Amino acid sequence: MRRFLCGLLVAILSASPALAQAMHGMAMYGQPALPADYKAFPYVNPDVKKGGRISYGVVGTFDSFNPFVLKGMRTTARGIWDPDYGNLFYDTLMTRSAGEPYTLYGLLAESVETDDARSFVQFNLNPKARWHDGQAVTPEDVIFTFQLLKEKGRPPFNARMKNVARLEKTGERSVRFTFDGKQDRETPMLIAFATPILPRHATDVGRFEQTSLSVPVGSGPYKIKSFRPGEAITYERDKNYWGKELPAKRGFDNYDEITINYFLQESTLFEAFKKGDVDVYVEGDSSHWLRGYDFPAVNNGDVVRDSFTPEKPPVMLGFVFNTRRAVFADAKVREALTLAFDFEWVNKNLFGNVFKRSQSFWQNSALGAYGHAADERELAILGGAKEKIAPEILAGTYTLPISDGSGADRNVLRQAVALLSQAGYSINDGRMVDAQGKALSFEVMTQNEGQEKMAVAYQRTLRLIGINMAIRTVDDAQYQARSNNFDYDMIVKAYTASLSPGMEQFNRWSSASRDQPGSFNYAGTASPEIDRVLTAMVNARAQEDFQASVRALDRLLVAGHYLVPLYYSPDQWVARWKRIGRPDLTPLLGYQLATWWNAAAQ
Repeated sequence: MRRFLCGLLVAILSASPALAQAMHGMAMYGQPALPADYKAFPYVNPDVKKGGRISYGVVGTFDSFNPFVLKGMRTTARGIWDPDYGNLFYDTLMTRSAGEPYTLYGLLAESVETDDARSFVQFNLNPKARWHDGQAVTPEDVIFTFQLLKEKGRPPFNARMKNVARLEKTGERSVRFTFDGKQDRETPMLIAFATPILPRHATDVGRFEQTSLSVPVGSGPYKIKSFRPGEAITYERDKNYWGKELPAKRGFDNYDEITINYFLQESTLFEAFKKGDVDVYVEGDSSHWLRGYDFPAVNNGDVVRDSFTPEKPPVMLGFVFNTRRAVFADAKVREALTLAFDFEWVNKNLFGNVFKRSQSFWQNSALGAYGHAADERELAILGGAKEKIAPEILAGTYTLPISDGSGADRNVLRQAVALLSQAGYSINDGRMVDAQGKALSFEVMTQNEGQEKMAVAYQRTLRLIGINMAIRTVDDAQYQARSNNFDYDMIVKAYTASLSPGMEQFNRWSSASRDQPGSFNYAGTASPEIDRVLTAMVNARAQEDFQASVRALDRLLVAGHYLVPLYYSPDQWVARWKRIGRPDLTPLLGYQLATWWNAAAQ
């Protein structure tokens, strides 16, 4: 009996949140790869000498320093809250390692505590953490931030507290989130690294939802030095930055000044790069990468072109159907229109055959359904939904058709017409019409010349089977506004992928996000089957269950034909002036601009 009671007491104490062990990091599955005494992330140059300047360029404009509300969602100055450049202005409780699928290490929080069920998470703040004005970062700031964003923030910030039953200060420097039992395993991770902490003493709550160019108070490695609204913003490194000695910050924040210049067009941005006014150019156009770099600075070695091959899945780019529109309500119609896109013609004539056709939302990954048959674990997750999925998709053998590259492949178009016939359409006097004689027509909204060229090729092929597709190219502001409000028939969008998909997938595909302005549910999906698989994905505890759930989601998305998959490149392309140096090692998640430096400072 004594042995039994002792064992029971040990079990109870072990399960007690109060006795959870403080850890230096937190992984989605398993344990962090780096030990508690790690010195730096392995993909940085930890001994780099800081100094010098860098100039980036982006297309667009800005009129706000607040990216956390809907009004400022698309027009906030880059760098304020911007993973591309390393989140210059605001720090988070923890930071993510690009060398691991999904692992976080301490930043504002020097340690984290949680239990196996992740029924709670406690962050113990670093006593050195300071705001730019010198005041300490406190648990009260953390509590204030999450309550403010719950009330006034935009998606997804306003959803962070959804399953938090209690948020409280538990010590001089500690704050704890206790969950309601409905949370998933990723929720503590998103609280830790995907939510910036705001200063309670320097935030105007009454004006928080308004766009503003009043310089805020942050805790990050850079302050705002100067700006010209809509044209440029310059950040200067805070020499008193509280976190500069942290192991998670070694090899980062290497410039004294960072300037981000804004341009109206991509071509103007590239010309600025050619002249040396912009130091780094991230290339997304294959034909331009092949043919656009014949200028003196490249030929004499002053401009270096780098190709990186990350181990994460590539972006899924596609013509997205807005299923809120009646014309795209039938999956047969969407499948037919998907078949009609002649990728081979586009790849050859527009892109020099450098791209590959996307077959999966997690292409080239163990998480993707393509090339992997659904096993018993995955079939159990799919449940009755498997009856709605084509056998070849379940088998992992489904592929989009390979055309003859003519832009008018009769065999492929015949398949498309047959599917449209099943949906009640027929060709009458050269027009594809429904049973009431209404023509099948829609408009695609494009954002730039590259998208427009693809749309024109698509338009030409669709015209052969009597479908009228109009093309409307709009400026960046209109594109973003209409995207936010789902005001389009079809749109071109890119879906980033990772080895650790989680709550962001709800914002793209869940029923709850379908009619939420500002969400990324561009396709308008509202499927109980997708919702159920999403829930299984974020609640998976074992890697095998997680992999099965992601593959199940992939199969449902492919089977639903919510977009016309376009193309991907296995490589990332970046050109830089040689005065900008970079580490030799490319981490799992690809190149990291925040770890580069000005070589002249060395």
